[in-house]
Amino acid sequence: MQKIFSQEIRFKDEDGKEYPVWNKKKLRDILTYEQPTKYLVESTEYDNGFETPVLTAGKTFILGYTDETEGIFTKLPVIIFDDFTTAFKYVDFPFKAKSSAMKMLIPNSNEVNIKFVFEAMGRIKFPLAEHKRYWISEFQHMKIPYPCIEEQSKIATFLTSIDRKIALVQKQIDGSNQFKKGLLQQMFV
Repeated sequence: MQKIFSQEIRFKDEDGKEYPVWNKKKLRDILTYEQPTKYLVESTEYDNGFETPVLTAGKTFILGYTDETEGIFTKLPVIIFDDFTTAFKYVDFPFKAKSSAMKMLIPNSNEVNIKFVFEAMGRIKFPLAEHKRYWISEFQHMKIPYPCIEEQSKIATFLTSIDRKIALVQKQIDGSNQFKKGLLQQMFV
């Protein structure tokens, strides 16, 4: 990631030529935001048997599942952003929101790959100073490295494939831990 975003590693086009030099852009110049008001869940009576996840941008991420069918956010993919903590998540499935402090960050043109922007936002070092809404006041003014859409897409595809491999290995580790736990229980019964 460091080498990609510092441009030590560059992707090439189909003819083997380098893409144009990267610019820096403010987040507000490439993303718009939508308030979650019409997507807020009405009931917090969640059940894993329900279909629609209820999200927060914080560590918990999926708070539960609702059976509500109105006001489901479907303009995907999107970045959800917690205005008070600056925590954010990449989301590529329909959902309902829990908090009015969450903003949905949406590309403002076809020249923006939202997965690339999400990864670039993860490189921003942003100190929280007080309890306030940060997107409008400060965070949207942060700059990220910004290549052409073709290179953004190649980087996003590359990083997504690594994420999938990590998830697969994590699933294997979890399975091995369960297997070990089962063996240990049998040994000491």
